[in-house]
Parts: sequence; C-alpha cells; structure tokens
Amino acid sequence: MNLRPKKFTPPALVAVIMLFTAKAALAATTTPVPNKGDTAWMLISTALVLMMSVPGLALFYGGLVRTKNMLSVLTQVFMIVALVAILWVTYGYSIALTAGNPYFGSFDKLFLKGVTTDTLAATFSNGVVLPEYVYVVFQMTFACITPALIVGAFAERMKFSAIMLFMVLWVTLVYFPICHMVWYFDGPDAIGDAARALAEAATPALKAKAQIALDAVGSHAGLINAWGGLDFAGGTVVHINAGIAGLVGCVMCGKRLGYGKDHMAPHSLTMTMIGASLLWVGWFGFNAGSNLEANGVTALAFINTFVATAAAALSWVFVEWIGKGKPSLLGGVTGAVAGLVAVTPASGFAGPMGSIVLGLLVSPLCYIFCSTVKNAFKYDDALDVFGVHCVGGIFGAIMTGVLVAPWLGGTGLTDYTIKPGSASPGAYVMATQVWIQCKAVLLTLAWSGIGSAILYFIIDKTIGLRVSQDVEREGLDLAEHGERAYNY
Repeated sequence: MNLRPKKFTPPALVAVIMLFTAKAALAATTTPVPNKGDTAWMLISTALVLMMSVPGLALFYGGLVRTKNMLSVLTQVFMIVALVAILWVTYGYSIALTAGNPYFGSFDKLFLKGVTTDTLAATFSNGVVLPEYVYVVFQMTFACITPALIVGAFAERMKFSAIMLFMVLWVTLVYFPICHMVWYFDGPDAIGDAARALAEAATPALKAKAQIALDAVGSHAGLINAWGGLDFAGGTVVHINAGIAGLVGCVMCGKRLGYGKDHMAPHSLTMTMIGASLLWVGWFGFNAGSNLEANGVTALAFINTFVATAAAALSWVFVEWIGKGKPSLLGGVTGAVAGLVAVTPASGFAGPMGSIVLGLLVSPLCYIFCSTVKNAFKYDDALDVFGVHCVGGIFGAIMTGVLVAPWLGGTGLTDYTIKPGSASPGAYVMATQVWIQCKAVLLTLAWSGIGSAILYFIIDKTIGLRVSQDVEREGLDLAEHGERAYNY
C-alpha cells in the first residue's frame, strides 16, 4: 500500500506542462527517426542479396561450365564481390548516389566522408528514413553482383587479370553513372517540402524563391530518374547493364576453342540447381528490399517476385518440352532466372496477376534468344548472360510501363508533392510511360555497350583479354589458379 500523500499540481502548471509536451511532440514529428523494423528488414535484405552473389551466382555459373573451369568461375565471382565492395565505399557510393549532375554524383562522400551512425538516407515514403550506413551497404550488394553477372558471357577463356582490371574500370565508368542516372534523386521529403513551400508562399517574391528551390530539387536527379523512368530494383541498372556488357565481351574475346564441335555440356546441374535456388531466395531481398522499408509495397514486391518466377519456370519448361520433347532441369532453372530478371524493374509497380503474365511471356522470348538467335549469329555467350539478363531485362523494363497501370492491378505513379506520397491517377499515361521506359533501355544499352567495348579494346591492346590456347585446353583452374575444383 502506498502511504505517501498525493501531490497537488496547480491547474496553471498542468497547462504549462501540456503545452511544452505538445511542442516537444511536434518537434519530434518534424525530425524523422528510423524505424527499427525497417532497419532490421533492410539489413536482412542486404545479407540476402550478398547470398545471391556468393554462393548463389557462383554455384549457378560454376555448375554450367566444364569441370576444368569450375574453380575459375568461383574465384572470379568471389573476388569481384570483394573488389567492388572496396571500390563502393571508397568512391562508388559518392559517384552513384549523391547530388551532382544528370550523369554523375559528386565527390562529397569519398571514403564515406560525413557518413555516421546518425546520418540518414531517404526512402520512397515522405517522412520515412533509414540510417545511411544501411542504405550504403544495401546498395553495395547491388554494385557487387552486377559486374559478377558479366563473367558468364566469356566464361572459360578470359584472363583473371584482365577480368579484374575490366571490373575496376567498368564499375567506375559504367555502373556507377548508370546507377546515378536511374536511382538518384533528393528524396520524397525534399520534393514534398519544396512543393508545400511553393503552395504556401504568400508573396510573389516568396513564390519565386520557392520555385527556385523546387527546380533545384529536380535538377539534382539522375537523367533517367528525371525523365520519370521506373526501375524498382535494377532492370536497367543491373540486368541490361551487365547483359549488354557480357555480349560485347564474348564477341570481342572470341569463341571458346572447339565451340560448336566439342561437347561443352554443364558439368554439374546439381550445383546449378542449388545456385538457382539460392538466387531465388536471395532475390526477395533484392526486390522486396528495394522498397527500403517494410510495408505493403514490400509485400507486393515479395509476392510478385515469387509468382513471376514460378510462372517463368513453368513457361520455359513447357516451351522446351514442346520443342525438344523433354522437360529439363536446366530449362526450369534458366526460366526461373529469366522470370526474376523480368520482374525486377516491375516488382513494386505491377500487381500479382500482371507479374504472372510477365513471367509467362518472358521465358519464350529468352528461350528464342538463347537458342535460335544465338545459333544464327554464332556468338559464344557461354552461360547466356545476354539471352537471359539483357533480353529479360529489356522486356521487363518496357513492360513495367504497362503493368504499373492501375486498371491492370498496378500501383500507378507516386506523387511525392503529397505528404505522404500516394498514387496520382491523372499522372499516368501508358504510351508516355512506355516511351520513357524505352528511352531508359536505349540509353543503358548505348552507355554500357559502347563503354564496355572501349574498355575491352584497351585491355586487349595492353595486357590482353584471352588466355593462350594451351591454357584454355588445360583449363583455367590449374593454369590460372594452380588448384582444382575436384581432386579425383
């Protein structure tokens, strides 16, 4: 029992306390604070995306090459991830995701200068933020996996030294700028605050000042972002970017010895299936994590990633079954990856039924490019990087402009001038959006394709791209790395 007498608080003091409490609460609401649930989800997503590279992509690619080159592919993927992680925190984050011009960021955050445990990064919702370190490391996993995708195109024949040098130059001159062009903008709050200031300006002078501020926010955005291009998780930034670089690389490096004559079947489809399964699981972090918070849109991206992949795996197997008479595991896992690629740009914009249609349609298209088109043009894209990632990415990027339509189950276009941001029904015109998506695709193909060709040419004329014929015959495992994947 409490025997202490109750204290009497005068009414005037109560009023003062309530006033200060209200002011403190108002001040707290004007300064966004990271949500612990969002932060935890994003750290989990980051680990899932890393798992896509190592071990997922490494095993997927490793199983598809011949036994004598298994270890070389594992080494290439693993070391590219390590290399790009260092480049990202050194200067990549600053170039890709800080305010600069339409093509490049700035050098303001070299060596992560100014990034602390207290600095914040914007998400895609007004008033919602993340610790900046979380954003840095999540985006770092995207920078790591994208160049690793390229090596599948010229697997079994390029020098390890040439690959590593190419990756340093490629991420610097191709990936970081494309990432900036597609994904950088000042954030929903910057747009919303500037728009509100313009609406509330009481005098012409204040309106003019507010308009300048709003224009400044728009001028900081990357070129494709400013166009209104939609790429939820990397159709252009990751898949088209890497896919076209792979095609250019396999053409400039030349065909493998015995290509079209010798037996070059995958040495372990078991490993490939394990790798594909890890990719599928990790892709939930890739797509759903790209919402940068845990909410309904995150769940939408999650379910879209699931059903589009399932539809694409089924579609590929049935097309192959009809065409070749037998359904194959290789066809199933390749179709799954094609579905993952296609749904990536659309994952947070399309509805589940639209995503299923996307998955069903992308597999026949990629199947044609991986068989008929490749055979007709006789390029040696060893692991079908172009046929799956570039073609699937192009299809997904363009279809995003269709499937975002609210009447097709999509989310519509977000208006960040509204707090909180919400869909703006009158803003979406399908033909306009599809044209914007096509422009984004064409710019990515040109920037990455031409840029990659120049880099391959320079490396070929300096240290050389390709291993010698004796090394290629022996296998890159022993000749390049002095080890075997299997000791028997």
